[in-house]
Amino acid sequence: MFDEKVENIKFDGIMTVKSSFSHVYRRKTIENAVSLQRMLYPSINGAYYCEEYTYTNNMKQPITLRIPDWSIKYVTPDEAGVYGSYTVEAALTKNGVFVLNPGEKFEFNAIFSARKTNEEPVKRINTDAQRDGRKALIAGWWSNLVLDTPDDVLNTMFSFAKLRGAESIYNTKGGLMHGPGGEAYYAAVWANDQAEYINPFFPYLGYEIGNQSALNSFKHFARYMNDEYKPIPSSIISEGVSFWHGAKDRGDGAMIAYGASRYALARADREEAMQLWPLIEWCLEYCHRKLNAGGVVASDSDELENRFPSGDANLCTSSLYYDALISASYLGKELGIPSSKLKVYSNRGADLRKSIESYFGYEIEGFHSYRYYDGNDVLRAWICMPLTVGIHERAKGTIDALFSPRLWTDDGLLTQAGTETFWDRSTLYALRGTIAAGEVEKGIGFLKQYSRRLLGDHVPYAIEAWPEGNQRHLSAESGLYCRIFTEGLFGIRPTGFSSFELTPRLPQEWNYANLNNVRAFGDDFDIKVKRGKDDKLDVRIERNGKCLVSKKIKDGATMKITLPRK
Repeated sequence: MFDEKVENIKFDGIMTVKSSFSHVYRRKTIENAVSLQRMLYPSINGAYYCEEYTYTNNMKQPITLRIPDWSIKYVTPDEAGVYGSYTVEAALTKNGVFVLNPGEKFEFNAIFSARKTNEEPVKRINTDAQRDGRKALIAGWWSNLVLDTPDDVLNTMFSFAKLRGAESIYNTKGGLMHGPGGEAYYAAVWANDQAEYINPFFPYLGYEIGNQSALNSFKHFARYMNDEYKPIPSSIISEGVSFWHGAKDRGDGAMIAYGASRYALARADREEAMQLWPLIEWCLEYCHRKLNAGGVVASDSDELENRFPSGDANLCTSSLYYDALISASYLGKELGIPSSKLKVYSNRGADLRKSIESYFGYEIEGFHSYRYYDGNDVLRAWICMPLTVGIHERAKGTIDALFSPRLWTDDGLLTQAGTETFWDRSTLYALRGTIAAGEVEKGIGFLKQYSRRLLGDHVPYAIEAWPEGNQRHLSAESGLYCRIFTEGLFGIRPTGFSSFELTPRLPQEWNYANLNNVRAFGDDFDIKVKRGKDDKLDVRIERNGKCLVSKKIKDGATMKITLPRK
Protein backbone atom coordinates (compact mmCIF):
# COMPACT_ATOMS: atom_id res chain seq x y z
CA MET A 1 0.00 0.00 0.00
CA PHE A 2 1.49 3.39 -0.94
CA ASP A 3 0.89 6.89 -2.30
CA GLU A 4 -1.64 8.32 0.11
CA LYS A 5 -3.72 10.85 -1.78
CA VAL A 6 -5.74 13.44 0.16
CA GLU A 7 -9.06 13.78 -1.60
CA ASN A 8 -11.14 15.99 0.66
CA ILE A 9 -10.64 18.23 3.70
CA LYS A 10 -13.64 19.57 5.54
CA PHE A 11 -13.61 21.91 8.52
CA ASP A 12 -16.80 22.74 10.37
CA GLY A 13 -15.36 22.93 13.87
CA ILE A 14 -14.15 19.35 13.40
CA MET A 15 -11.42 18.62 10.87
CA THR A 16 -12.31 15.68 8.61
CA VAL A 17 -9.68 14.49 6.15
CA LYS A 18 -10.47 11.78 3.60
CA SER A 19 -7.64 10.00 1.79
CA SER A 20 -7.11 6.99 -0.40
CA PHE A 21 -4.20 4.56 -0.94
CA SER A 22 -3.30 2.68 -4.06
CA HIS A 23 -2.09 -0.94 -3.85
CA VAL A 24 -0.14 -3.22 -6.18
CA TYR A 25 -1.83 -6.60 -6.51
CA ARG A 26 -0.43 -9.15 -8.96
CA ARG A 27 1.61 -6.42 -10.66
CA LYS A 28 -1.46 -4.30 -11.17
CA THR A 29 -1.96 -0.97 -9.38
CA ILE A 30 -5.38 -0.69 -7.81
CA GLU A 31 -6.44 2.91 -7.13
CA ASN A 32 -8.46 3.64 -4.00
CA ALA A 33 -7.64 0.20 -2.66
CA VAL A 34 -7.95 1.45 0.90
CA SER A 35 -9.61 4.63 2.12
CA LEU A 36 -8.81 6.46 5.34
CA GLN A 37 -10.88 9.01 7.21
CA ARG A 38 -9.34 11.11 9.98
CA MET A 39 -11.43 13.20 12.36
CA LEU A 40 -9.58 15.70 14.56
CA TYR A 41 -11.15 17.68 17.40
CA PRO A 42 -10.50 18.91 20.95
CA SER A 43 -12.27 17.62 24.02
CA ILE A 44 -15.22 19.69 25.19
CA ASN A 45 -14.41 19.34 28.89
CA GLY A 46 -10.91 17.90 29.35
CA ALA A 47 -7.27 18.62 28.63
CA TYR A 48 -6.96 16.33 25.67
CA TYR A 49 -7.30 16.20 21.92
CA CYS A 50 -8.66 13.31 19.82
CA GLU A 51 -7.84 11.88 16.42
CA GLU A 52 -10.08 9.17 15.00
CA TYR A 53 -8.81 6.88 12.21
CA THR A 54 -11.13 4.73 10.09
CA TYR A 55 -9.62 2.44 7.43
CA THR A 56 -11.89 0.78 4.84
CA ASN A 57 -10.84 -2.09 2.58
CA ASN A 58 -12.24 -1.30 -0.87
CA MET A 59 -10.59 -4.29 -2.61
CA LYS A 60 -11.95 -7.73 -3.33
CA GLN A 61 -9.10 -9.28 -1.34
CA PRO A 62 -8.37 -9.16 2.40
CA ILE A 63 -5.68 -6.80 3.63
CA THR A 64 -3.55 -6.80 6.77
CA LEU A 65 -3.15 -3.74 8.98
CA ARG A 66 -0.34 -3.52 11.50
CA ILE A 67 -0.94 -0.96 14.26
CA PRO A 68 2.16 -0.35 16.39
CA ASP A 69 2.16 -0.37 20.17
CA TRP A 70 2.90 3.34 20.32
CA SER A 71 2.87 5.78 23.21
CA ILE A 72 4.97 8.71 24.37
CA LYS A 73 5.24 10.50 27.69
CA TYR A 74 7.00 13.73 28.52
CA VAL A 75 7.32 15.51 31.89
CA THR A 76 8.04 19.22 31.74
CA PRO A 77 10.58 20.88 34.06
CA ASP A 78 9.24 21.96 37.45
CA GLU A 79 10.48 25.52 37.07
CA ALA A 80 8.69 26.01 33.76
CA GLY A 81 5.12 25.57 35.05
CA VAL A 82 2.81 27.58 37.28
CA TYR A 83 1.92 24.35 39.11
CA GLY A 84 5.32 22.71 38.74
CA SER A 85 5.75 19.93 36.21
CA TYR A 86 3.14 18.70 33.75
CA THR A 87 2.82 15.31 32.11
CA VAL A 88 2.11 15.29 28.39
CA GLU A 89 1.12 11.95 26.89
CA ALA A 90 0.09 10.52 23.54
CA ALA A 91 -0.99 6.98 22.73
CA LEU A 92 -3.00 4.83 20.33
CA THR A 93 -6.07 3.02 21.62
CA LYS A 94 -5.35 -0.21 19.71
CA ASN A 95 -2.31 -2.11 18.53
CA GLY A 96 -1.63 -5.44 16.83
CA VAL A 97 -2.17 -7.18 13.50
CA PHE A 98 -5.66 -7.04 12.00
CA VAL A 99 -7.14 -8.58 8.85
CA LEU A 100 -9.78 -6.60 7.00
CA ASN A 101 -12.02 -8.51 4.65
CA PRO A 102 -13.44 -6.78 1.57
CA GLY A 103 -15.70 -3.89 2.58
CA GLU A 104 -14.71 -4.05 6.26
CA LYS A 105 -13.73 -1.03 8.35
CA PHE A 106 -11.22 -0.76 11.16
CA GLU A 107 -11.22 2.07 13.70
CA PHE A 108 -8.77 3.28 16.32
CA ASN A 109 -7.93 6.58 17.98
CA ALA A 110 -4.93 8.63 18.98
CA ILE A 111 -5.30 10.58 22.23
CA PHE A 112 -3.06 13.50 23.18
CA SER A 113 -3.45 14.64 26.79
CA ALA A 114 -1.83 16.80 29.47
CA ARG A 115 -2.22 17.05 33.23
CA LYS A 116 -0.49 18.29 36.32
CA THR A 117 2.00 15.60 37.24
CA ASN A 118 0.49 15.12 40.69
CA GLU A 119 -2.94 14.39 39.18
CA GLU A 120 -4.22 10.96 38.24
CA PRO A 121 -4.41 10.26 34.49
CA VAL A 122 -7.79 9.88 32.85
CA LYS A 123 -8.63 6.17 32.89
CA ARG A 124 -10.82 6.03 29.82
CA ILE A 125 -11.87 8.60 27.25
CA ASN A 126 -15.17 8.14 25.46
CA THR A 127 -14.38 9.61 22.05
CA ASP A 128 -17.95 9.10 20.81
CA ALA A 129 -19.24 11.32 23.62
CA GLN A 130 -16.51 13.90 23.00
CA ARG A 131 -17.18 14.02 19.26
CA ASP A 132 -20.93 14.27 19.71
CA GLY A 133 -20.46 16.91 22.39
CA ARG A 134 -18.22 18.94 20.09
CA LYS A 135 -20.80 18.71 17.31
CA ALA A 136 -23.59 19.82 19.65
CA LEU A 137 -21.51 22.77 20.87
CA ILE A 138 -20.81 23.93 17.32
CA ALA A 139 -24.45 23.46 16.32
CA GLY A 140 -25.46 25.75 19.20
CA TRP A 141 -23.12 28.50 18.03
CA TRP A 142 -24.15 28.19 14.40
CA SER A 143 -27.89 28.04 15.03
CA ASN A 144 -27.94 31.31 17.00
CA LEU A 145 -27.26 34.75 15.55
CA VAL A 146 -27.40 33.53 11.95
CA LEU A 147 -26.38 35.97 9.22
CA ASP A 148 -28.39 35.48 6.04
CA THR A 149 -27.40 37.66 3.07
CA PRO A 150 -26.97 37.07 -0.68
CA ASP A 151 -23.19 36.80 -0.11
CA ASP A 152 -22.23 33.26 0.90
CA VAL A 153 -18.64 34.23 1.69
CA LEU A 154 -19.75 36.83 4.26
CA ASN A 155 -22.32 34.43 5.72
CA THR A 156 -19.72 31.69 6.07
CA MET A 157 -16.96 33.85 7.51
CA PHE A 158 -19.48 35.21 10.01
CA SER A 159 -20.25 31.62 11.07
CA PHE A 160 -16.58 30.76 11.51
CA ALA A 161 -15.97 34.03 13.37
CA LYS A 162 -18.65 33.00 15.87
CA LEU A 163 -16.87 29.68 16.37
CA ARG A 164 -13.43 31.26 16.83
CA GLY A 165 -14.78 33.93 19.13
CA ALA A 166 -16.71 31.52 21.34
CA GLU A 167 -14.44 28.51 21.67
CA SER A 168 -11.50 30.25 23.38
CA ILE A 169 -12.83 30.02 26.95
CA TYR A 170 -11.03 28.20 29.77
CA ASN A 171 -12.18 27.04 33.17
CA THR A 172 -9.49 28.34 35.53
CA LYS A 173 -9.16 28.62 39.28
CA GLY A 174 -10.22 32.24 38.71
CA GLY A 175 -13.40 31.11 36.97
CA LEU A 176 -14.25 31.08 33.28
CA MET A 177 -11.81 33.20 31.28
CA HIS A 178 -12.01 34.07 27.61
CA GLY A 179 -8.43 34.21 26.31
CA PRO A 180 -7.04 35.56 23.04
CA GLY A 181 -5.13 32.31 22.46
CA GLY A 182 -2.80 32.21 19.48
CA GLU A 183 -0.33 29.91 21.25
CA ALA A 184 0.55 32.71 23.64
CA TYR A 185 -2.32 34.23 25.66
CA TYR A 186 -4.31 31.94 27.95
CA ALA A 187 -5.90 32.04 31.42
CA ALA A 188 -5.87 35.83 31.40
CA VAL A 189 -8.12 38.73 30.34
CA TRP A 190 -7.38 42.14 28.85
CA ALA A 191 -9.24 45.43 29.01
CA ASN A 192 -9.24 45.63 25.22
CA ASP A 193 -9.56 42.02 23.93
CA GLN A 194 -12.17 40.88 26.42
CA ALA A 195 -13.81 43.93 28.01
CA GLU A 196 -13.94 46.05 24.86
CA TYR A 197 -13.95 43.68 21.86
CA ILE A 198 -15.68 40.37 22.63
CA ASN A 199 -17.75 40.81 25.80
CA PRO A 200 -20.33 43.20 24.25
CA PHE A 201 -20.89 40.60 21.52
CA PHE A 202 -21.62 37.53 23.67
CA PRO A 203 -25.24 38.40 24.63
CA TYR A 204 -26.26 38.42 20.95
CA LEU A 205 -24.91 34.90 20.48
CA GLY A 206 -26.83 33.49 23.44
CA TYR A 207 -23.81 31.46 24.57
CA GLU A 208 -24.21 31.21 28.33
CA ILE A 209 -20.60 30.22 28.97
CA GLY A 210 -19.53 33.26 26.96
CA ASN A 211 -21.78 35.50 29.05
CA GLN A 212 -20.42 33.97 32.26
CA SER A 213 -16.85 34.54 31.11
CA ALA A 214 -17.68 38.16 30.29
CA LEU A 215 -19.18 38.82 33.72
CA ASN A 216 -16.23 37.07 35.35
CA SER A 217 -13.71 39.23 33.49
CA PHE A 218 -15.44 42.41 34.64
CA LYS A 219 -15.45 41.12 38.22
CA HIS A 220 -11.69 40.55 38.02
CA PHE A 221 -11.13 44.13 36.88
CA ALA A 222 -13.46 45.39 39.60
CA ARG A 223 -11.13 43.94 42.26
CA TYR A 224 -8.69 46.73 41.42
CA MET A 225 -11.01 49.69 41.97
CA ASN A 226 -9.56 52.03 44.58
CA ASP A 227 -10.43 55.24 46.39
CA GLU A 228 -7.32 56.99 45.08
CA TYR A 229 -8.37 56.42 41.46
CA LYS A 230 -5.14 54.78 40.47
CA PRO A 231 -5.51 53.04 37.09
CA ILE A 232 -6.96 49.54 36.82
CA PRO A 233 -4.39 47.07 35.40
CA SER A 234 -4.50 46.41 31.67
CA SER A 235 -4.59 42.62 32.11
CA ILE A 236 -5.49 40.11 34.83
CA ILE A 237 -3.14 37.14 34.42
CA SER A 238 -2.23 33.72 35.87
CA GLU A 239 -5.85 32.58 36.32
CA GLY A 240 -6.67 35.79 38.15
CA VAL A 241 -3.96 35.74 40.80
CA SER A 242 -1.84 38.56 39.39
CA PHE A 243 -1.88 41.37 36.84
CA TRP A 244 0.12 42.98 34.04
CA HIS A 245 0.41 46.74 33.79
CA GLY A 246 3.55 47.09 31.72
CA ALA A 247 2.31 49.88 29.45
CA LYS A 248 0.75 51.78 32.39
CA ASP A 249 -2.60 53.41 31.71
CA ARG A 250 -3.61 52.52 28.12
CA GLY A 251 -7.06 54.04 28.44
CA ASP A 252 -8.17 50.83 30.12
CA GLY A 253 -10.83 52.59 32.21
CA ALA A 254 -12.56 53.78 29.03
CA MET A 255 -12.29 50.30 27.48
CA ILE A 256 -13.90 48.67 30.53
CA ALA A 257 -16.68 51.25 30.93
CA TYR A 258 -17.50 50.99 27.22
CA GLY A 259 -17.60 47.19 27.19
CA ALA A 260 -19.33 46.67 30.53
CA SER A 261 -22.15 49.13 29.83
CA ARG A 262 -22.83 47.77 26.33
CA TYR A 263 -22.66 44.19 27.64
CA ALA A 264 -25.05 44.91 30.52
CA LEU A 265 -27.63 46.55 28.26
CA ALA A 266 -27.65 43.74 25.69
CA ARG A 267 -27.49 41.04 28.35
CA ALA A 268 -30.61 42.51 30.00
CA ASP A 269 -30.01 40.83 33.35
CA ARG A 270 -30.80 43.30 36.14
CA GLU A 271 -28.88 41.39 38.81
CA GLU A 272 -25.74 41.25 36.66
CA ALA A 273 -26.10 44.90 35.72
CA MET A 274 -26.32 45.89 39.38
CA GLN A 275 -23.07 44.00 39.99
CA LEU A 276 -21.41 45.85 37.10
CA TRP A 277 -22.72 49.34 37.86
CA PRO A 278 -20.09 50.22 40.54
CA LEU A 279 -17.31 49.25 38.08
CA ILE A 280 -18.85 51.31 35.28
CA GLU A 281 -19.34 54.25 37.61
CA TRP A 282 -15.75 54.03 38.89
CA CYS A 283 -14.29 53.86 35.38
CA LEU A 284 -16.35 56.84 34.20
CA GLU A 285 -15.17 58.89 37.17
CA TYR A 286 -11.59 57.79 36.55
CA CYS A 287 -11.80 58.99 32.94
CA HIS A 288 -13.39 62.27 34.02
CA ARG A 289 -10.50 62.92 36.40
CA LYS A 290 -8.07 62.30 33.52
CA LEU A 291 -9.48 65.05 31.29
CA ASN A 292 -6.75 67.42 30.16
CA ALA A 293 -6.95 71.14 29.44
CA GLY A 294 -8.40 70.32 26.01
CA GLY A 295 -11.26 68.35 27.56
CA VAL A 296 -10.15 64.91 26.31
CA VAL A 297 -8.90 61.87 28.25
CA ALA A 298 -5.19 61.66 29.01
CA SER A 299 -3.40 58.30 29.16
CA ASP A 300 0.14 56.93 29.17
CA SER A 301 -0.31 54.90 25.98
CA ASP A 302 -3.05 53.15 24.00
CA GLU A 303 -3.88 49.51 23.35
CA LEU A 304 -0.86 49.19 21.06
CA GLU A 305 1.27 49.70 24.18
CA ASN A 306 3.85 52.15 22.79
CA ARG A 307 4.50 50.18 19.60
CA PHE A 308 3.45 53.39 17.85
CA PRO A 309 3.28 56.90 19.35
CA SER A 310 0.00 57.92 20.98
CA GLY A 311 0.90 61.17 22.72
CA ASP A 312 -0.50 62.22 26.09
CA ALA A 313 -4.12 61.79 24.97
CA ASN A 314 -5.37 59.68 22.05
CA LEU A 315 -8.52 59.64 19.95
CA CYS A 316 -9.36 56.01 20.71
CA THR A 317 -9.64 56.47 24.49
CA SER A 318 -11.82 59.57 24.27
CA SER A 319 -14.13 57.92 21.70
CA LEU A 320 -14.66 54.91 23.98
CA TYR A 321 -15.29 57.15 26.99
CA TYR A 322 -17.85 59.12 24.98
CA ASP A 323 -19.77 55.97 24.05
CA ALA A 324 -19.56 54.68 27.63
CA LEU A 325 -21.18 57.88 28.94
CA ILE A 326 -24.10 57.38 26.55
CA SER A 327 -24.51 53.70 27.43
CA ALA A 328 -24.26 54.42 31.15
CA SER A 329 -27.08 56.95 30.82
CA TYR A 330 -29.30 54.28 29.26
CA LEU A 331 -28.25 51.60 31.74
CA GLY A 332 -28.65 53.83 34.78
CA LYS A 333 -32.23 54.58 33.79
CA GLU A 334 -33.00 50.84 33.75
CA LEU A 335 -31.42 50.47 37.21
CA GLY A 336 -33.23 53.39 38.79
CA ILE A 337 -30.13 55.53 39.23
CA PRO A 338 -31.08 59.12 40.13
CA SER A 339 -31.76 61.21 37.03
CA SER A 340 -29.50 63.95 38.36
CA LYS A 341 -26.49 61.65 38.11
CA LEU A 342 -27.48 60.45 34.66
CA LYS A 343 -27.87 64.06 33.55
CA VAL A 344 -24.26 64.62 34.56
CA TYR A 345 -23.21 61.73 32.31
CA SER A 346 -25.26 63.10 29.40
CA ASN A 347 -23.77 66.56 29.80
CA ARG A 348 -20.26 65.18 30.03
CA GLY A 349 -20.88 63.21 26.85
CA ALA A 350 -22.05 66.32 25.01
CA ASP A 351 -19.03 68.29 26.24
CA LEU A 352 -16.66 65.48 25.27
CA ARG A 353 -18.08 65.30 21.76
CA LYS A 354 -17.26 68.98 21.29
CA SER A 355 -13.79 68.45 22.75
CA ILE A 356 -13.09 65.52 20.42
CA GLU A 357 -13.84 67.82 17.49
CA SER A 358 -11.82 70.77 18.76
CA TYR A 359 -8.83 68.75 20.02
CA PHE A 360 -8.54 65.94 17.44
CA GLY A 361 -10.33 67.39 14.40
CA TYR A 362 -7.62 68.11 11.84
CA GLU A 363 -6.72 68.52 8.19
CA ILE A 364 -4.22 65.67 7.94
CA GLU A 365 -2.42 64.70 4.74
CA GLY A 366 -5.12 66.55 2.83
CA PHE A 367 -8.06 64.78 4.49
CA HIS A 368 -10.75 66.45 6.63
CA SER A 369 -10.37 63.94 9.44
CA TYR A 370 -8.57 63.56 12.78
CA ARG A 371 -5.11 63.55 14.21
CA TYR A 372 -4.63 60.64 16.57
CA TYR A 373 -2.88 62.77 19.19
CA ASP A 374 -1.55 66.29 19.59
CA GLY A 375 1.44 66.62 17.26
CA ASN A 376 0.43 63.72 15.02
CA ASP A 377 0.74 64.64 11.33
CA VAL A 378 0.69 61.16 9.72
CA LEU A 379 -2.48 59.18 9.00
CA ARG A 380 -3.31 56.51 11.56
CA ALA A 381 -5.81 53.62 11.34
CA TRP A 382 -7.49 54.53 14.63
CA ILE A 383 -9.00 57.71 13.15
CA CYS A 384 -11.92 55.34 12.47
CA MET A 385 -13.02 55.30 16.12
CA PRO A 386 -15.46 58.26 16.07
CA LEU A 387 -17.37 56.54 13.24
CA THR A 388 -18.08 53.55 15.50
CA VAL A 389 -19.63 55.66 18.27
CA GLY A 390 -21.94 57.80 16.15
CA ILE A 391 -19.68 60.83 15.59
CA HIS A 392 -20.02 61.44 11.86
CA GLU A 393 -19.13 65.13 11.40
CA ARG A 394 -15.89 64.19 9.64
CA ALA A 395 -17.10 60.88 8.23
CA LYS A 396 -16.43 61.54 4.54
CA GLY A 397 -12.87 62.77 5.01
CA THR A 398 -12.11 60.01 7.49
CA ILE A 399 -13.45 57.25 5.24
CA ASP A 400 -11.58 58.68 2.24
CA ALA A 401 -8.39 58.66 4.33
CA LEU A 402 -8.92 55.12 5.60
CA PHE A 403 -9.34 53.65 2.14
CA SER A 404 -6.71 55.77 0.44
CA PRO A 405 -3.47 54.15 -0.76
CA ARG A 406 -1.78 55.74 2.25
CA LEU A 407 -3.55 53.35 4.66
CA TRP A 408 -5.42 50.58 2.82
CA THR A 409 -3.58 47.49 1.60
CA ASP A 410 -4.62 44.04 0.39
CA ASP A 411 -4.30 42.90 4.01
CA GLY A 412 -6.34 45.73 5.52
CA LEU A 413 -5.34 48.99 7.18
CA LEU A 414 -1.80 49.94 7.95
CA THR A 415 -1.46 51.03 11.56
CA GLN A 416 0.39 54.14 10.39
CA ALA A 417 0.85 55.44 6.88
CA GLY A 418 4.27 54.73 5.48
CA THR A 419 4.85 51.53 7.50
CA GLU A 420 4.23 47.85 6.73
CA THR A 421 2.53 46.94 10.03
CA PHE A 422 -1.16 46.10 10.19
CA TRP A 423 -3.40 45.08 13.09
CA ASP A 424 -6.77 43.59 12.17
CA ARG A 425 -8.57 45.20 15.10
CA SER A 426 -8.39 48.67 13.54
CA THR A 427 -9.45 47.30 10.14
CA LEU A 428 -12.49 45.63 11.71
CA TYR A 429 -13.45 48.80 13.60
CA ALA A 430 -13.02 50.83 10.40
CA LEU A 431 -15.26 48.52 8.36
CA ARG A 432 -17.95 48.65 11.05
CA GLY A 433 -17.72 52.43 11.35
CA THR A 434 -17.74 53.02 7.60
CA ILE A 435 -20.97 51.07 7.11
CA ALA A 436 -22.56 52.60 10.22
CA ALA A 437 -21.72 56.09 8.89
CA GLY A 438 -23.66 55.37 5.70
CA GLU A 439 -20.86 54.58 3.23
CA VAL A 440 -22.37 51.17 2.58
CA GLU A 441 -21.09 50.50 -0.92
CA LYS A 442 -17.52 51.36 -0.02
CA GLY A 443 -17.70 49.53 3.31
CA ILE A 444 -19.17 46.34 1.85
CA GLY A 445 -16.71 46.42 -1.03
CA PHE A 446 -13.71 46.50 1.27
CA LEU A 447 -15.39 44.03 3.64
CA LYS A 448 -15.68 41.56 0.75
CA GLN A 449 -12.03 42.11 -0.07
CA TYR A 450 -11.06 41.48 3.54
CA SER A 451 -13.30 38.40 3.83
CA ARG A 452 -11.69 36.68 0.85
CA ARG A 453 -9.12 35.38 3.33
CA LEU A 454 -11.71 32.70 4.03
CA LEU A 455 -10.83 31.23 0.64
CA GLY A 456 -7.60 30.16 -1.01
CA ASP A 457 -4.06 30.23 0.32
CA HIS A 458 -4.53 32.68 3.17
CA VAL A 459 -5.38 32.79 6.86
CA PRO A 460 -9.10 31.98 7.33
CA TYR A 461 -9.85 34.07 10.42
CA ALA A 462 -9.42 37.59 11.67
CA ILE A 463 -5.86 37.94 12.94
CA GLU A 464 -3.90 39.93 15.50
CA ALA A 465 -1.12 41.57 13.48
CA TRP A 466 1.73 41.35 11.03
CA PRO A 467 4.72 41.16 11.21
CA GLU A 468 4.26 40.81 14.98
CA GLY A 469 2.78 37.42 15.87
CA ASN A 470 2.94 36.30 12.22
CA GLN A 471 -0.84 36.72 11.75
CA ARG A 472 -1.93 34.48 14.64
CA HIS A 473 -5.67 34.12 15.06
CA LEU A 474 -6.48 35.84 18.33
CA SER A 475 -10.03 35.06 19.35
CA ALA A 476 -11.53 38.45 20.23
CA GLU A 477 -10.82 39.85 16.76
CA SER A 478 -13.40 37.39 15.43
CA GLY A 479 -15.91 39.01 17.76
CA LEU A 480 -15.05 42.35 16.15
CA TYR A 481 -15.72 40.80 12.73
CA CYS A 482 -19.22 39.79 13.82
CA ARG A 483 -19.86 43.29 15.18
CA ILE A 484 -19.36 44.71 11.68
CA PHE A 485 -22.78 43.20 10.97
CA THR A 486 -24.62 43.56 14.28
CA GLU A 487 -23.59 47.19 14.84
CA GLY A 488 -22.58 48.24 11.32
CA LEU A 489 -24.88 46.64 8.73
CA PHE A 490 -27.91 46.34 11.04
CA GLY A 491 -26.92 49.29 13.22
CA ILE A 492 -27.99 47.82 16.56
CA ARG A 493 -27.36 50.24 19.43
CA PRO A 494 -28.60 49.09 22.88
CA THR A 495 -30.75 51.66 24.70
CA GLY A 496 -32.33 49.49 27.41
CA PHE A 497 -32.94 45.96 28.61
CA SER A 498 -35.64 45.47 25.95
CA SER A 499 -34.97 48.36 23.62
CA PHE A 500 -32.45 49.29 20.97
CA GLU A 501 -31.96 51.52 17.97
CA LEU A 502 -31.88 49.81 14.60
CA THR A 503 -30.30 51.46 11.54
CA PRO A 504 -30.26 48.80 8.81
CA ARG A 505 -28.46 49.37 5.52
CA LEU A 506 -28.41 47.36 2.30
CA PRO A 507 -25.83 47.62 -0.47
CA GLN A 508 -27.48 48.26 -3.84
CA GLU A 509 -26.78 44.74 -5.12
CA TRP A 510 -28.64 43.12 -2.20
CA ASN A 511 -32.40 42.72 -1.96
CA TYR A 512 -32.36 41.49 1.62
CA ALA A 513 -30.32 40.87 4.76
CA ASN A 514 -31.51 38.91 7.79
CA LEU A 515 -30.09 38.37 11.24
CA ASN A 516 -31.91 35.41 12.73
CA ASN A 517 -32.07 34.07 16.28
CA VAL A 518 -30.67 37.18 17.92
CA ARG A 519 -30.43 36.26 21.59
CA ALA A 520 -30.04 39.70 23.16
CA PHE A 521 -32.29 41.91 25.28
CA GLY A 522 -33.72 38.93 27.12
CA ASP A 523 -35.32 37.65 23.94
CA ASP A 524 -34.85 35.48 20.85
CA PHE A 525 -35.90 37.28 17.69
CA ASP A 526 -35.18 37.74 13.98
CA ILE A 527 -34.38 40.95 12.13
CA LYS A 528 -35.49 40.81 8.49
CA VAL A 529 -34.69 43.61 6.07
CA LYS A 530 -35.93 43.59 2.47
CA ARG A 531 -35.70 46.17 -0.28
CA GLY A 532 -39.20 47.34 -1.16
CA LYS A 533 -40.73 49.81 -3.55
CA ASP A 534 -39.20 53.26 -4.05
CA ASP A 535 -35.96 51.77 -2.73
CA LYS A 536 -37.33 51.86 0.81
CA LEU A 537 -36.56 49.09 3.28
CA ASP A 538 -39.21 46.79 4.68
CA VAL A 539 -38.06 45.98 8.21
CA ARG A 540 -39.64 43.28 10.34
CA ILE A 541 -38.84 42.04 13.82
CA GLU A 542 -40.18 38.53 14.32
CA ARG A 543 -40.36 36.12 17.22
CA ASN A 544 -41.05 32.47 16.40
CA GLY A 545 -42.44 33.54 13.03
CA LYS A 546 -44.81 36.08 14.57
CA CYS A 547 -44.32 39.70 13.53
CA LEU A 548 -43.61 42.05 16.43
CA VAL A 549 -42.67 45.15 14.43
CA SER A 550 -43.16 45.99 10.76
CA LYS A 551 -42.17 49.30 9.23
CA LYS A 552 -41.03 50.85 5.95
CA ILE A 553 -38.10 53.21 6.29
CA LYS A 554 -35.62 55.05 4.14
CA ASP A 555 -32.27 53.32 3.77
CA GLY A 556 -30.16 54.58 6.68
CA ALA A 557 -33.08 55.74 8.83
CA THR A 558 -33.06 54.79 12.51
CA MET A 559 -35.88 52.86 14.14
CA LYS A 560 -36.42 52.79 17.88
CA ILE A 561 -37.38 49.25 18.83
CA THR A 562 -38.96 48.16 22.10
CA LEU A 563 -39.53 44.43 22.28
CA PRO A 564 -42.90 43.46 23.77
CA ARG A 565 -42.66 41.11 26.71
CA LYS A 566 -43.17 37.43 25.95
